[in-house]
Parts: sequence; structure tokens; C-alpha cells
Amino acid sequence: MNILLTGGAGYIGSHTCVALIEAGLTPVILDNFSNSHPAVLERLRQISGQAVVCEKGDVLDTPWVTDLLLRHEIAAVLHFAGDKAVGESVAQPLKYYRNNIGGAVSLLDAMQATDCRTLVFSSSATVYGDPASVPITEDFPRQHTNPYGHTKLVIEDMLAAMQVADASWRLGVLRYFNPVGAHPSGLIGEDPSGIPNNLMPFVAQVAIGKRPFLNVYGNDYATPDGTGVRDYIHVQDLAEGHVAALQALLEKGESFTVNLGTGRGNSVLEVVKAFEQASDQPIPYQIAPRRAGDVAQCYAETALAKALLGWSAKHSLAGMCADAWRWQSGNPDGYK
Repeated sequence: MNILLTGGAGYIGSHTCVALIEAGLTPVILDNFSNSHPAVLERLRQISGQAVVCEKGDVLDTPWVTDLLLRHEIAAVLHFAGDKAVGESVAQPLKYYRNNIGGAVSLLDAMQATDCRTLVFSSSATVYGDPASVPITEDFPRQHTNPYGHTKLVIEDMLAAMQVADASWRLGVLRYFNPVGAHPSGLIGEDPSGIPNNLMPFVAQVAIGKRPFLNVYGNDYATPDGTGVRDYIHVQDLAEGHVAALQALLEKGESFTVNLGTGRGNSVLEVVKAFEQASDQPIPYQIAPRRAGDVAQCYAETALAKALLGWSAKHSLAGMCADAWRWQSGNPDGYK
């Protein structure tokens, strides 16, 4: 069974590619390499023992995507492609609306034209905005605090409207919390371009000496140590969550929206301490003012994913840090 992964050469897509192969499915990658590197394809071959098909192109090119779906007889799509930096979305909102929402419209047009009706969509916990309480359940009110989060929310609404119009769609919406870590082989991992936007890759770059220190934005939140608390999930667990979601759609045919997280939160300083232990390196940090839009705590209630998909996260924070350090120390400049 051939499964299309849009943005499949990226961080989460590449790990999901491995998980699909291990589940006996055949991934086909679509990527324009705007935020990924072609070297990942050889790494995937080394891990899986087989060459992975990759089509270079843009999800915004609807006729090309339509042709791709037909040529490869695609049975289902995992949609990862899109821009994902919150700060950049504030500075360049049109880029995000064009690429994220426009890309989703283009993909759905192509799927509709080819009668491919099974889709797993990478949504985000950003659709919850600043939650009134934790843990966050799937029925919490949705809101957004930046254009990136808004694009995810709009695409969720678009998918719901598609299902109303045509009940044959099978749609799995996965609201990720904070993906971290890397494949245990150390061959694939997170390779951010420029200054990392997320905590774990920044900490890893401090540990290896690429950056002098970490800025901890705010130490006066209502949390145990005053720093922000987030739900960090190992990318391996996240990849397996995609396979479980795809299998549930194919077997049961019922659409769903679920959180993918661990169900527990870790503070910034807890992550720093865990990474120091994993890497045996000091992580210098300084306290900086809070960032606009940051929330004190954000972590998932994960019971629905377990009930619907039979999935739950397995990796500990220590394991996440150990795998991230193996990747970073073995690939100090990423795939370059």
C-alpha cells in the first residue's frame, strides 16, 4: 500500500517514513526541500535497508500532485508540508496563509480529483491558544494567538466542511504538542535552519558549543520552578502515532481528532537539567523577559488517543535528551 507523505523529508515526516516501512507500508515522499535536506534520503535508506521514493515538487502545484497520486496509486496521504515557525508567521503572515492554507486546498483538490479520500493531517496544540486549564482535552475551546496557529485552525475547519460535503472522506487530525528527540540510530533528527525556534534543538546547540548560552524567557510563571511547562513528546512516539492513526482510518473508516502528547509537562529548567545529564555537558543559561504570547503551562490529556488508536507515548524525557544528543553530537551541522 503506497502512502504519500507531503513534506516527508522533514523532521517528523522522515521519522514517520521509517515507522511506515516498519509497519509494512510503502512511503512516497513529496518535498520541495525548502526546509529539509536531500541527504535525508540516503539516511533513510541506511536505516530501512531500502531506497525511499521521493518526488521533488511543491504541494501548491495541484496538477502535478494529482498526477503523482495517480502514478503511484496512492491509498492515503499524511500531510506534513507547511511552514511552522510562530515568530516568522507574525512577521510574514501572507507566506503562512499562502503555503499552509493554499497547500492544503491544493492537496485536497488533487485528492478529490483522484478519489483518494484518506488523510492524516498534522495539526498542533497551538489551536488551543492560551488554555484556561491543563491537561488539555480535545473538546477545549479553540483559539489562536498567531498566524501559524490560525492556519492550523482554518485547515481543521476546512477538513470538517469537506466531510460534511462528502461523507466518504476519512480524516485523522493529530494535534501535536512539542516533538523532540531523534531516531536512535543518530542518522536522522531535527535540523533547523538558522537559529532554532524550539527549546530542545537550541539546548543541543549550546551543549555542542555552537551557541554560547540559552535564553530562558521568564522565570516568574505560576509553575513549580517559575519557567514555562510544555508537553515534550519523542518524535519516535509521534511517528508511531501517525501509523496508528492511518491504520485506524483504513480499518474503521471513522474520522477523529486527537491530541498526541505524553500527558505530562516538563519545565524549561527540567529540560536543561535532563540534557546536561544526557550530554555530560554544561548548559549555560540566562533569564530573559517573557515573550509575548507564551503561556505558563501546556500539556495534553491523551486518553482519547489511547482509546481510539491504541496508542500512547513510551519515551521518557531522559530518553528524548539522549537521542537528541546522539543526533546533535554525531551531526554538529545537521545534514550539511
